[in-house]
Amino acid sequence: MKVHKEGTGLLLTLFTILFIVNITLYHTVGKGMLFYSVAFVSTVLFLLVLNFFRSPFRRFPYDSEGLVIAPADGTIVAIEEVMENEILHKKCLQISIFMSIFNVHANWFPVNGTVKHVSHQNGRFMAAYLPKSSTENERSMVVIETPEGHTVMARQIAGAVARRIVTYAEKGEDCYIDEHMGFIKFGSRVDVYLPLGTEVCVKMGQKTTGNQTVIAKLK
Repeated sequence: MKVHKEGTGLLLTLFTILFIVNITLYHTVGKGMLFYSVAFVSTVLFLLVLNFFRSPFRRFPYDSEGLVIAPADGTIVAIEEVMENEILHKKCLQISIFMSIFNVHANWFPVNGTVKHVSHQNGRFMAAYLPKSSTENERSMVVIETPEGHTVMARQIAGAVARRIVTYAEKGEDCYIDEHMGFIKFGSRVDVYLPLGTEVCVKMGQKTTGNQTVIAKLK
């Protein structure tokens, strides 16, 4: 499993700092309890950050026509009809996936199609599992038109810890479910907005795997 490009610089910096701290401690206090304690904490911290930035290679194994695939690893925290007033300005079916700091934080496109809109909105950093985080937290919106003419929007939402949303999607480009749509650092959420009448294939509390779990079927 490789490390995502968004984490390469941070991991190198963190490793360098921890290495210097531990070497300095070793040459000043020697192999005592303090040294072993700091070395243990340093190792655990580095492994946690390394785990967060892992980037597994995935390909959806079946025909994806008409399917909506989970854009992220995490837990389903919302399945409801909502009025989306920020971009689409119409009533939609919303399916939301909450990502903890232990999930893979790469985001995939939920459907194949053409990117029609990309925008970013600054905002707050409330806990991403709260419903109002969808409209009040910092967020990025990607609107996709499928080959069948359906409009689907994915909204990347920063959380209480996440402070940076990265979106790779660009308006006018073709997109595919096997491609990364973006990345959110340290705890966050992705909402998917679908046409009313879409068949839901997941339930509340269900775990999802990005690029693998079918969350809905477009009609």
